Order: sequence, then C-alpha cells, then structure tokens
Amino acid sequence: MKKVSGSPLPLGVTYKNGRANFAMEVPEGKTCKLLLYRKGEASLLASYVFSDRIGSVCYLAVEGLKEEAYEYNYDIDGECVTDSYAKALSGKEVWFKNIEISEKSKENVRGIFYEDHYDWEADQSPRIKEEELIAYAIHVRGFTKHSSSGVAHKGTFDGVTEKLPYLQKLGINQIHLMPVYEFDENQRHVNYWGYGKAYFFAPKASYAAGDPVNEMKSLVRQMHLAGIEVILEMPFTEGTTFSLILDCLRYWVMQYHVDGFIVNPYICNPDELAKDPVLAKSKILKKEDGFQNVMRRFLKGDEGMIRDVICQLKNQDTQLYNYIASHNGFTLCDVVSYDGKHNEANGENNLDGPDYNYSWNCGAEGNSRKKAVNELRKNQIFNAFFLLLFAQGMPCILSGDEFMNTQKGNNNAYCQDNLISWLDWNQLSRQEELYTFVCRLIALRKACMKQTAKKSEDTMGRSGIPQISYHGEDAWQMPAGRASRQLGVFYHEECTEKDFYIAYNMHWLSHSFALPSLPKGMEWVCIAGTKEGVLDEKEAVPVKDKKVQLEERTIKVFVGRQAKE
Repeated sequence: MKKVSGSPLPLGVTYKNGRANFAMEVPEGKTCKLLLYRKGEASLLASYVFSDRIGSVCYLAVEGLKEEAYEYNYDIDGECVTDSYAKALSGKEVWFKNIEISEKSKENVRGIFYEDHYDWEADQSPRIKEEELIAYAIHVRGFTKHSSSGVAHKGTFDGVTEKLPYLQKLGINQIHLMPVYEFDENQRHVNYWGYGKAYFFAPKASYAAGDPVNEMKSLVRQMHLAGIEVILEMPFTEGTTFSLILDCLRYWVMQYHVDGFIVNPYICNPDELAKDPVLAKSKILKKEDGFQNVMRRFLKGDEGMIRDVICQLKNQDTQLYNYIASHNGFTLCDVVSYDGKHNEANGENNLDGPDYNYSWNCGAEGNSRKKAVNELRKNQIFNAFFLLLFAQGMPCILSGDEFMNTQKGNNNAYCQDNLISWLDWNQLSRQEELYTFVCRLIALRKACMKQTAKKSEDTMGRSGIPQISYHGEDAWQMPAGRASRQLGVFYHEECTEKDFYIAYNMHWLSHSFALPSLPKGMEWVCIAGTKEGVLDEKEAVPVKDKKVQLEERTIKVFVGRQAKE
C-alpha cells in the first residue's frame, strides 16, 4: 500500500482496481487521519494523515488495497469516526446486539470498500403514471419476520422479494420501504422504525441474508421485472446538509435504481430536490395526515365533514399520497377496534404516541366476541378501502391492513421489534373474504379511476355536464347542513360509456340517493358495495328506479352502460 495524491470529490470513498480515494468533510482547525484495518481484525494496520485540503474537505488516495480485505475509519482530533458517506459497513450484521455503546465498540463499526459488480441486466424503471399507482407501505424486517410468513429469509430484503407473488396478486405496483439504510437500533428502547442519526448511503446489513448491497439491488431489480416501483422513505435528521441529502438521493438512484423517495418537507424541500437533473424522473413524495384524519372522521360518522371530504377526494398534488393508516398510528384494524391508544408495552406509561386517532371501536374496546361488533368492524374496514381507493390521487395501503393486521391498540410501535409489529400472516387465511375484496377493489379502481386523474368540476363537456360533480341525496344538489353524512360523486367521461357514480352514506341511518340522469339508452348498474363486495358483469344489477336506497354506513359504486333489451 502507498499513499498518493487524491481528489476532494466525490465525498466518501471511491474504489476501483485497488485504488481508493478518500474525501472527508473536516471542521476547520481539526486534523484527520485515515485508519486502515484488515477485515475482521481489531488492531490497526496503517494510518495516513490527510495533508491535502480544499475548503472543509480533506482528501487522499491509497493504492494497493484489495476490496474484500480491508476496512477503514477516520480519526478526527483523537476521536474515532465512521464515514457518514460509507457505502457499506461492517460490524452491523447482527440486529440489536445488546451491548453497551462505548468509544471502543464504535471502532468495531467500519466502512467497507465497495466496487460495483452487480449485473442489472438492462434493468428499467416501470415509470408508472401517477393515476395508475397503487402503493403499499412495508417495514422490511416486520414484513416477513413472523414465523407465519412462509419465507426462507425472514426479516430481510430477500424476504420481501420472496413475497413478490403475493404483491402481484394483490395488485399493487409501488412499494414504500421504511428506512433501509444503516441506523442505530441499539438505543434505550430498540429503534425498530429506523429514525434518527444514520449512515444514509449504506444498506442495512442486518436486513440482509447475505451481502446487503447486492441483496438490496436484487430486490429493486426483481420488483422492476414485476412492474413494481420502489420508493424509499428518507427522513433525514435535522441539521443534515442539503448537499449530503442530494448526494445521498443521487447515489440511491444511480447505484440502486430506486424510483423515488419520501422526504420530510421540514428537512428538505421536495421542489428543490425535483430540480436536480439526476432526480428529474424520480418521484419525490411527502407524507401528510390530512387525508387520513378527514376520512377517519367521515368513516365514524362525524358531522360537518362533507366539504373536507370533497377536498380530500379531489387531491391532485402528485407529491402527496393518500392513506388511512400508516406505521405512525393505528393500523386499519385498530382504527375500528380501539377508542384510545394502548402503548403500555413501550414503557412510557402510555404517554407517548398521538392522543387523537379519530378512531371508533364500534362498541367494544379491543378484541370482541360479539357478532354485531365484529360485523360492524368488517363493514367499516370495507368502507375505509372504498374511501381510500376511490379518491383521486395515489392510494397507499399499510401492509397487513388487507387482512386485518393488529398492533393491539399500540399507535406508536417504534420500539416493538416483536409480535406487536411483525405481520401475522396467519390472519390471511382467517380474513380471506377481506383480502379477496381488496384485490378485486384494486382491480376495479384501475379500471375506473385512471380516467379521472386530471378531471375537475370546473371543466365542462359539450353536454354541459362537468367532469366531476358532487351531490347530496338529491342529484345536483350539494349537501347543505352540518348534520349531513351523505355524499354522491359523479365522474363523467364525455362521449364514452365510462360514467360512474359513488354514493357514500356514513350515517347510522339508511338514506336514498337520486342518481344523475344518463343519456337515452343508458342505465346505471351497481358494480360494488359495502354489503355486495365487488361484482362481476353477470352479477351487476341494473337500477330500475330513479332513486337507490343505501343502508346505514354503506358505500355503493355504479357505472353507466348500454341498457339491455
């Protein structure tokens, strides 16, 4: 090995053909040394002082390094520091090693030299249009860690890939992955979600059955082959520089072919990120609870919600996605099973987590044997999926909601690396009816809603009918009173047979809805409903009267078609 002249950019380590370039941001007035180790050995092999500096970047290069044989750290004024730009780490292969965090133990976490050898085999992003996207939120470890998951590599990137046939059958075409980079799970409580200080460039070694870099790349490639996009949640910590954020997101796009990111708009501006030429075709998303809170309140029958519901139904902000449940808060099953949070297992006297969940337990707190309670809960979950999947904008399903996964009322399971957070796949066979309903409802959305993406109530067709219109129990009359919990939405497609109408009755009493008139020779047909499920063509029932009756807390979907003789 020998030290040679290096380059200040890019930051981190660039390794090729035995030559490694090291560039590290070091505060003015502090000295920096490169520390080299043989792989797996505790003793220091060699150290080199950074003698070249431009601005706040120190840099040097070393020749004669074998990629698989060496590891590195930095010494800044006597403190051992792991490279924040490290592309992979050693010493983090085992999840939650319950050891005392000390300066000595930190030295066991080191950067690895990585030269890209992965064969992408002409991989291409699916580049799915916004109006056709159905997203699905996943925690890599919790998705398959449960003994019932049926995968060979539980709790890993490979485990997610093994579930690819399931994702395809469900009908989703985009997955949202919670943090997959190297974060510190060894805290006072286990850091299960992965938020906080992290090494944002390195895939998490304990999420891999083998090599984390190639395994994560394989996950992306296999998803792309199946027509599924991969979006990474990147909640950078406060104080992270914009230059590091840009470097990081560019790296994941260039090296891992990911399709986009979910970022915290309070940490970095999505609009500024979208201006970057490398990220120009990436989907830059941000998470907001507006849709969730409004729809949960509508679902349980709060008054005065109609105008807010309309606002959320017609969202066309492509940076936002719609969800009714996410990892932060109740699962959908818990939304209809608990009035209050039950976070006692977190060890914080149930003081943590949001106090307001806009949930309703349907008459009993938690698990219930009452048939009426369970039937109402099932009814409400069916309604929730209608609200989510028949709104404009991209829907995102929390993994497990399609088979009533529960966290036992815990709405802040950030530290629950156990059965509370892991998906229990036994539920899939117990809730086959719900799962089948969700699969069919997703297919129905794809058939109906992709035509509505850019529609507006301000745009009129030649017939004088707006592309979208909102109705009460009487056609063409908006609900007026605060007490109203009824809404009809008419999606009109000019000169085609693709008109459809959704009637929402979130009241605890039945109500009749007058459907808008169709052109001569056309008739309304009910194709889906809370009680009916999703019907096929032979089961679809024509509407003979001008009004239809909706039972309490039900939703129905109607399409216009040529009347049969």
